[in-house]
Amino acid sequence: MSLPQDVKKSLAEYKHTSLFWTDLLYLMSNRQQTITATGPFRKLAVNAKKISTETIEMNEDMTEFNTRLSEYYKQLNDTWNEAQKEYTRKVPELPNDTENMEASKRIWIDIFENYFTRLFDSANFSENFGKLVTGELEIAKHWNNMTSTLLESANMPTKKDMDEVYKELHSLRKRVAKLEKISNKGGI
Repeated sequence: MSLPQDVKKSLAEYKHTSLFWTDLLYLMSNRQQTITATGPFRKLAVNAKKISTETIEMNEDMTEFNTRLSEYYKQLNDTWNEAQKEYTRKVPELPNDTENMEASKRIWIDIFENYFTRLFDSANFSENFGKLVTGELEIAKHWNNMTSTLLESANMPTKKDMDEVYKELHSLRKRVAKLEKISNKGGI
């Protein structure tokens, strides 16, 4: 599934403009006489290009994700409509008694189960759904990268830093438990 030409053009213009301004900010932040050359703002200005590039890539992925999501719901909607038409065709006006209601319900379940099973087994649905999930993971990756860059710019620990601390803490707990076990055996 391809993006419409006007969407591609808008994304290209957005990308060009964003990169222009972040390049300009980056160049200005490398001048010692600028206000951004002091404190955490300098680090943020240096990382602004990285954040902007990540945002641009994320927006491209979000456009693709939204296209895939629209196709996903279109496939579900089309299948629902086809199944409903088949049900309407198979079940003419039935008397409104309990026996016919149960038979009608069983027919409805069978038709919808068959139609949706065919949809979920189709290569088109599988391909679209796979790309939908991949797009969602790509967007999450961009968010994580931007968050790490912002935290790093503010001299805050990143997720990676915290993971390392937790690993070290876990290792220390195991060592302390082992030492306590040894010391209890020794009768100290």
